[in-house]
Amino acid sequence: MNDAERIERARAFRDTMRTRRSCRAFSEEPVPREIIEAALVTAGSAPNGANRQPWHFCIVSSPEAKSAIRVAAEEEERAFYEGRAGSEWLEALWPLGTGAEKPFLETAPWLIIAFGQRRGGLDPDNLKQNYYVTESVGLACGLLLATLHQAGVATLVHTPNPMRFLNRVCRRPEHEKPMMVIVAGYPGADATIPAHALEKKSLEQLATWL
Repeated sequence: MNDAERIERARAFRDTMRTRRSCRAFSEEPVPREIIEAALVTAGSAPNGANRQPWHFCIVSSPEAKSAIRVAAEEEERAFYEGRAGSEWLEALWPLGTGAEKPFLETAPWLIIAFGQRRGGLDPDNLKQNYYVTESVGLACGLLLATLHQAGVATLVHTPNPMRFLNRVCRRPEHEKPMMVIVAGYPGADATIPAHALEKKSLEQLATWL
């Protein structure tokens, strides 16, 4: 591969990823499990602290589990929007039109729960401490999101706070920390893009060249 080909590939990927948007209205149409599996394997290739691979993904598709997650998440969200967040945070969210109701947690065919393993990793029975867990899980989730977008699957990163109820619903041990819920599916017919979400930093704002 020469430099011209490398530039072409980089720009093609850039143009694909520039169309990525968070989706809050999902269709119930099934998404093949094979797409989710491919995205998970891609996520597992992410750089991570000491190659401990301190992540675990719980894949939720059963209506019962999705309903339990929605009930618990909305309870936390109501507390968030009714005062826990503070006025500045709520002001930042206002242009996106978000609220405490999260129907997408039941509508979308897949919920992918990312857990950070503070201990364990490659060998879950070896409970030695892991390192750079937050950074490692974030990198893995970024690759997962990019893969799903490449496959034409819409996503939303949802982070109810606190998230400890996810350990109970997903039957994960206490030394694993739930980091985010990735909602995955096809966009619903009523899906829209808030004007605020179209505002992106320019290249000059993104980076400083020294």
